[in-house]
Amino acid sequence: MSTVVLISGANRGIGKGLLERYLKLENHIVIAANRNPEHATSKDLLKLPKAESTKLIVVKLDASIWQDAFDAVKSLESQGIDHIDIVIANAGVAYIWPTVAEVKLEDIVAHVEPNFYGVVSLYQAVRSLLQKSKREPIFSIMGTTAGSLNTQPPLPNACYGPSKGASAWCSIRINQEESWLHSFSLGPGWVHSDLGDAGAVALGLDKATQDHLMIGLDESCDGMMKVLDETTKEKHGGKLVLYNGETMAW
Repeated sequence: MSTVVLISGANRGIGKGLLERYLKLENHIVIAANRNPEHATSKDLLKLPKAESTKLIVVKLDASIWQDAFDAVKSLESQGIDHIDIVIANAGVAYIWPTVAEVKLEDIVAHVEPNFYGVVSLYQAVRSLLQKSKREPIFSIMGTTAGSLNTQPPLPNACYGPSKGASAWCSIRINQEESWLHSFSLGPGWVHSDLGDAGAVALGLDKATQDHLMIGLDESCDGMMKVLDETTKEKHGGKLVLYNGETMAW
């Protein structure tokens, strides 16, 4: 039986980096979920190298639309997917970094919809397929210290931070509610990706500060793959685990 991995937001950045690595593993079915399968970045995924016994499925999933996750699962089931072993809830947005004093309601909503609601709808949609896994299934939410209560960096982040804090709450609760499921938050670090670099520029960080705070995509994804390969509910359930294997306080 193939190991089935679903990654949301898989057509760019961290999601694509993890997708590339899973495709190189033998006997895997890797599901690239993203909001527009017709976009060039999504179509290019079909050209990625794959292990001989591994297959790629691209499916539409817009994290800001509640119903999309359920429709995506129906589509997958119609293509013969009868279980899922690993879900990486990676899709999300960050486009503005205001203080709490200046944040606008519409910007809070625009972050909460994909970063929090999208995680909940994805979990509900894939739950029955995760239950059919023959191993300890994983529901991993892409985490960040920006959403932390105790270790958040001293930077203005009143949209992205709270939305990720809410999704972190879900990773703890899901892990406690489901004895059969391993749920945890995976911290990629502050990565040189489109999203990460845009944030650094918007916050006015100079190159020296970026070099101190940020890491490369390969370092992040290689580390997260090691964590995902070795993690267990007993070891990491409900925790924030960084790409280097360290755990952090919420």
